[in-house]
Amino acid sequence: MGMAAEAEQQKEELVGIPVGEEDDEHDSKEAVLQKYFLLEWKLVKSLLDDIVSNGCVSDPSVAHKIRSIMDKYQEQGQLLEPYLESIISPLMLIVRSKIIELGVDSNKILEVIKPICIIIYSLVTVCGYKAVVRFFPHQVSDLELAVSLLEKCHYTISVSSLRQESTGEMEAKCVVLLWLSILVLVPFDISTIDTSIASITSFGEHEPVPLVSKIIGFCKDYLSSAGPMRTIAALLLSRLLTRPDMPKASSSFVEWTNEVLSSVTDDVMNHFRVLGAAEALAAIFKAGGRKLLVDVVPIVWNNTSLLMKSSNAARSPLLRKYLMKLTQRIGFTCLPHRSPSWRYVGKTRSLGENMSSSASGNPNQTNYDLDVDNCNTDKSSSCLQDEDLDVPEIVEEIIEMLLTGLKDTDTVVRWSAAKGIGRITSRLTSALSEEVLSSVLELFSPGEGDGSWHGGCLALAELARRGLLLPISLPKVVPVVVKALHYDVRRGPHSVGSHVRDAAAYVCWAFGRAYHHADIRNILDQLAPHLLTVACYDREVNCRRAAAAAFQENVGRQGSYPHGIDIVNAADYFSLSSRLHSYIHVAVFIAQYEGYLYPFAEELMYNKICHWDKGLRELAAEALSALVKYDPEYFANFVVDKLIPCTLSSDLCMRHGATLAVGEVVFSLHQCGYALSSDKEKRVAGVVPAIEKARLYRGKGGEIMRLAVSRFIECVSFYCLPLTEKIKRSLLDTLNENLRHPNSQIQDAAVKALNHFIRAYLIAADIGGTSNITSKYLELLTDANVAVRRGSALAIGVLPYELLATRWKDVLLKLCSSCAIEDNPDDRDAEARVNAVKGLVSVCEILTQDKTNSDITLGENDISLFLLIKNEVMMCLLKALDDYSVDNRGDVGSWVREVAMDGLARCTYILCKRDFVDYTGRSFEGEPMVEFHDRDMIENNQLSPFFDKSLATDIIGGICKQAVEKMDKLRESAAKVLRRILYNKVVFIPHIPYRKTLEKIVPDEDGLKWGVPNFSFPRFVKLLQFTCYSRLVLSGLVISIGGLQESLRKASLSALLEYLQVAEIEHEDERKSREHMLSTEMLWILQQYKRCDRVIIPTLKTIEVLFSKKIFLDMESQTPVFCAGVLDSLAVELKGSKDFSKLYAGIAILRYIASISDSPINARAFSHLLSFLGHKYPKIRKAASEQVYLVLMQNVDLVGEDKVEKALEIISETCWDGDMETVKLQKLELCEMAGLDTEQLRKASGVVSKAKQTKPTDADENASYSSLVGSTGF
Repeated sequence: MGMAAEAEQQKEELVGIPVGEEDDEHDSKEAVLQKYFLLEWKLVKSLLDDIVSNGCVSDPSVAHKIRSIMDKYQEQGQLLEPYLESIISPLMLIVRSKIIELGVDSNKILEVIKPICIIIYSLVTVCGYKAVVRFFPHQVSDLELAVSLLEKCHYTISVSSLRQESTGEMEAKCVVLLWLSILVLVPFDISTIDTSIASITSFGEHEPVPLVSKIIGFCKDYLSSAGPMRTIAALLLSRLLTRPDMPKASSSFVEWTNEVLSSVTDDVMNHFRVLGAAEALAAIFKAGGRKLLVDVVPIVWNNTSLLMKSSNAARSPLLRKYLMKLTQRIGFTCLPHRSPSWRYVGKTRSLGENMSSSASGNPNQTNYDLDVDNCNTDKSSSCLQDEDLDVPEIVEEIIEMLLTGLKDTDTVVRWSAAKGIGRITSRLTSALSEEVLSSVLELFSPGEGDGSWHGGCLALAELARRGLLLPISLPKVVPVVVKALHYDVRRGPHSVGSHVRDAAAYVCWAFGRAYHHADIRNILDQLAPHLLTVACYDREVNCRRAAAAAFQENVGRQGSYPHGIDIVNAADYFSLSSRLHSYIHVAVFIAQYEGYLYPFAEELMYNKICHWDKGLRELAAEALSALVKYDPEYFANFVVDKLIPCTLSSDLCMRHGATLAVGEVVFSLHQCGYALSSDKEKRVAGVVPAIEKARLYRGKGGEIMRLAVSRFIECVSFYCLPLTEKIKRSLLDTLNENLRHPNSQIQDAAVKALNHFIRAYLIAADIGGTSNITSKYLELLTDANVAVRRGSALAIGVLPYELLATRWKDVLLKLCSSCAIEDNPDDRDAEARVNAVKGLVSVCEILTQDKTNSDITLGENDISLFLLIKNEVMMCLLKALDDYSVDNRGDVGSWVREVAMDGLARCTYILCKRDFVDYTGRSFEGEPMVEFHDRDMIENNQLSPFFDKSLATDIIGGICKQAVEKMDKLRESAAKVLRRILYNKVVFIPHIPYRKTLEKIVPDEDGLKWGVPNFSFPRFVKLLQFTCYSRLVLSGLVISIGGLQESLRKASLSALLEYLQVAEIEHEDERKSREHMLSTEMLWILQQYKRCDRVIIPTLKTIEVLFSKKIFLDMESQTPVFCAGVLDSLAVELKGSKDFSKLYAGIAILRYIASISDSPINARAFSHLLSFLGHKYPKIRKAASEQVYLVLMQNVDLVGEDKVEKALEIISETCWDGDMETVKLQKLELCEMAGLDTEQLRKASGVVSKAKQTKPTDADENASYSSLVGSTGF
């Protein structure tokens, strides 16, 4: 029993059912609802219980809290419907009881109901009014109460128009109007309910009762509002005025709407009044009967037709939508209700009959009743019935307006018009319906715009859904739908038509639902390839998904599609979300089935290769090549013949796409092992010379064509197409021109093509200039044109071993010199150095790979090559890690540093592989990874000639420095490079100091967020405890601590402080030793980067921050040494400096040092600090005075206790950013108090004064823009 119980428990835990609970089938309704519907029901129920128990909402925030919960279900309102009764009924009961209890005249009533109405109206917005209003109380006695409450709410004004700040005025009006919309349906004459009639003596016979007059009056006001009250007021009027006892009120309201619609002005209030009147009339015509409304049709239609032609309607899509609704409902009113005998009706008898028909094996047996058959058998009677139908003339005008609405510029209007066409056609005769269909099909003429095509598709879908589009009419409809599926019209730099294609897919979806498969089997066979073409190759994801949904609907309902289920599973909602996946994977999978390959290929050739979107053309070319494997002969003979002439097309899009497509198809034919005929090979070989002869590289689109030609040459090189010597030289010249182009994308494409072109054509058979190609690219490395230098460096990096072996030393040394920053500032180019680093590393890999397949050997011993890599290449890459060049784009040197880190890792593999071969005597080929015992031997081997401990320390230290600097991207790249070095699966990297600690800092795990400062800095700061890494790591860390980015500064500083003050340090001596080591390294940085503001300024800021944290100030004998070193550095750095941030940091440091008591250096620091009181910049003088004041407050020994008060008085009362002469006198007096040699200072001051007197005008210290920028810290 124990094992069984344990097994059951494990099973329940796996399927997610809590132990001890029953499954959903036996759970209570409330438990299931709580589990799968409203997740916050417990919270909502507790809040509602408090409201019910208190009889009101005691805290206004409760209403907003419930509303915020309901808002989360805006897209899935049906999840709340099981709870509506539990929420709405008690709340409305409170509203009703409070009205009775307090009375409508009470001022407190609104304060009670407004928060409740906020909750109720939030449910209206989520679930819709129809679901909510069912739970409103509807006693007859409530009518007068609700009208009185509406009157009370009507005159309140909303405090705020923002929904989040609403106090419930608008919601109260909406809820009361909704309540009235259900109360006015009482089955009694309202005059018998209105108690105010008894008190009125002069009540007219033709006047509506006062209660009704009040409701109509309020609703007229709300029809003029822009809020949601307008729609609810229209609903209320439609239910009130269509009552049998309301003919007088109805006539009166129609007259009012006639005045509103006929007297149109341009003011805003009138516009909303017109909207409300049109919406109210549309609602009335929807709810009212034909007998009630047929008399007012002429008046309403006249106003509607005139208003539709007005400028107000032209400016307002919403008004046109309401007028379109009103138009179709007027037409509906004019036509008698009938069920046309000619309509196509599909009826499913029962599941048993369907199963029996399937079992009988008769697939053509229909499971529906087709009324059109009855029409054929009894044609005379049905046609006679159609002839008896009297169609009013007004209907023709209405249909004409609806057809015009199908061409509207706004989708909502076209959609409403399409609905109207479907509804009115359902009451017409067969002959008239054919005329309507013909008019709809005319919308698809080539001269019509995209709006007409979209509206026509919507109308066809409505006709099909309602059975008004007979199968006999489908042959003339389907060609139009097919054209709409591919509708794409170029408009300047883009195209329109995605909404048309989406609507066409909707038509196909409607076909699948409306017809029996026996009637449209041939039609669906025509549509299937087009639907799948759109599903796979459309540019827009919504069109791809719509077409796939239509195909799925037809497969599910019509059946008999070969491989339909497999295709539906492949082309599902999620797989089509990615355009790349749709083109390359889904389409290729579907193309294997019969009937889809050639439509797919034709779609790509005729529509997608020439598409306006460049990325889509490239993807289409790749997709076309992916289909080659199914029929290589078709693509070789038909597709290539069609595409080659298009490479010279006058249309840029066509020739670009065709050039790409020809290259991709030829490449795929090579992969399939299919050989082109000699004639085809000649035609393909002549594509690029023909493009050059036509000068298609010039003018607009030249760069795009260069990209396509480079890819074409790359594909031809894969195929090894036979080329003449002339064409080979021509293609090589083309690639060289592309390498000189300043566009980096063109250069990259040319380098890829050159890599394969040289191996395919220049090594096997030498052509003119091949032997000098290496020399040519080496010369171009020093060209004045930076684009030439960039391209030549990349080109050298892809040259094969056979071309590099003869001059390998020159190549490596020349590339190393190209990696260094140029001496002439005008020649400096970061991209050229990036490409040089890439080329250098690539050449090293090519020269050191196994040469078993080559007859050419290096001119010297291989050892010299590896020594050159160790001594020159590695040093060059380490030097590249110090490339901090800056231009107007920012830190462009970071690009060089990033590729240099990658290059260091790759060159490390090269040297370690050679050491492994020399040490073990085994070839490295075929080794999956080094075994653990080999690792130990290599680690203990101290005779590694190429990769030693010193080099390993420099590499790891340089990379770790980048891992603690200020750029997130660079920190992440550094951590990833370190991980590759530490955990390389192919070769073990030995001699790394403190490897175990590094492996803890950089674990072999994916998904670590190295770019996040709070994650990376606490890890790498631990390396400060190791002398071999501390200097490099600290030189990078100070850049982050002293930087401008606040979040980075906080994270890096907190990591450093935690390292210094970590709780795990057991002994105080160890903490002091860390502090002592850090101070020593800090002095090294100040000396190493002397006069380098990029490092010195953040270093000074870091020292200032550490001083403020009492770091370095309590190191006993080391503190004076450190402070003396800092003072020596400040004497050099601050002299003549104009950088405000450096001066501010230096002055603050002087203050901290001068504040140290009993130290021989505080007087020196104080003297230096006093010198800044006479600085030429007023801000610096003022800052220095503040620091001097703080020093004297902390260390009175500097001037003596008897002089401190006077010194403080001088500092506080002097305007240090004022007159310079006054400032100098006060400065000299302070120097005398401090016991400094003032005579020399006076002489210097006099010289300065005389020098200034010779100038005609005084210079303004703030006149310089650089001083203004510098004062901000930048």
